[in-house]
Amino acid sequence: MELRTYLGLTDTCGKFDLADAFIYNPRFMFRHVPNGLTASRLVLAGIFFAMLAYYQNESTFNHHGDVLWLNIALIIYLAALATDFLDGYLARRWKVEGAFGRVVDPFVDKVLVLGSFIFFAGKNFTGPWIGANGMTQNLTTITGVVPWMVVVILARELLVTSLRGSMENSGEAFGAQLSGKLKMGFQSVTILVILLFVNYRDRLSGDALRGATLFRDVCIWGTVAITAISGLLYVRRAVKLYQEIAGAA
Repeated sequence: MELRTYLGLTDTCGKFDLADAFIYNPRFMFRHVPNGLTASRLVLAGIFFAMLAYYQNESTFNHHGDVLWLNIALIIYLAALATDFLDGYLARRWKVEGAFGRVVDPFVDKVLVLGSFIFFAGKNFTGPWIGANGMTQNLTTITGVVPWMVVVILARELLVTSLRGSMENSGEAFGAQLSGKLKMGFQSVTILVILLFVNYRDRLSGDALRGATLFRDVCIWGTVAITAISGLLYVRRAVKLYQEIAGAA
């Protein structure tokens, strides 16, 4: 195929100027931009996790308890969400989808989501739980995320990845479903809600704090439910495909 045909540049005079390719054809000029955005999101995820790891709730040692780290983490997470939208949008618009994006983009999404929930369930986001007698009785999470929730989310991702690999090795298409996309969107929003809550909870009190806590918990429990339901839908789909393969054999 001629270069001008690949670039989609034609004219009535039969002339071809390479500069026109860069000026008028985003596919040629910016073909690596979506992949670059995807790779940058992985870098942002690493910085985001570093901020979450450095922060320690109510710590007075070396500014570990300073909410500044959470503010930085919030900004970085918003930037990561922006790249998640832009890389897919630009790749489709410029028709430069490739194997790198198909593999790395969902991988980075999973790293960002799973890593966030793992940190949220960790010791850095715990505080004292005061009992009815006014005495400190135990530690409680300030994010609302507990370890078993992370197990559910992680188990779903591992299960669906295993099913997808098995089905595609059998020659069956097993792409993302609407439930999977909704799950990803809900998880991303929930992470944002948790970040906002832990950032500004100290400024709330009374009914405002109770309302914010309730909204946070609804988002978390909704995420766990949608994640589990999405996994079950993928299992049902896989079972149906296995039955079709067995019936055709």
